[in-house]
Amino acid sequence: MKKFLIVLGIMAVLIAISIYTVVTRTKSYSPEGNIEFVNGNLKIHVFYNRPSKKGRDIFANDGLVPFGKVWRTGANEASVFETNQSINFGGKVLSAGKYSLWTIPGEQTWKIIFNSTIPSWGVGFDGQAQRDTATDALIIEAPVVLQGKEFEQFTISIEKIGEEMELVFIWDKTLVAAPFTAK
Repeated sequence: MKKFLIVLGIMAVLIAISIYTVVTRTKSYSPEGNIEFVNGNLKIHVFYNRPSKKGRDIFANDGLVPFGKVWRTGANEASVFETNQSINFGGKVLSAGKYSLWTIPGEQTWKIIFNSTIPSWGVGFDGQAQRDTATDALIIEAPVVLQGKEFEQFTISIEKIGEEMELVFIWDKTLVAAPFTAK
């Protein structure tokens, strides 16, 4: 019994070291990004991981992020969008709360999805998005703007333009901006 407990303890330590190594190594390639945006009483926090282009084709039918397929909008864990107030995206209201953030990139527009379920990793072992469509809180669409400049690392930002604000996604030569206002 004593040998069994020792072997079990060693296995537990090895598994913990393996998990730590995988998470640490993965994070070094796609580091965490945190956005803290404040405008009056409105506070928005976005957590995501920032993959790099590294010479790859990003947004294309056969790219790293294929057109028409759900993307966890970053790397590693699911991206998280949190707002302390309701916000209005062109007449569609996102209530105050914490959401996982998903996108479906397209050549002309992106669907941006706020989902009330936040999975721990974002994709399953099969590589498919772990989004539960039944818990989608809001889906909006925003146009794609192709840039001349190439952005190496995926970036999410929130910009203030006059009375409106924009949720912005930039990577490779693609820029997508979804305007919103505080409700």
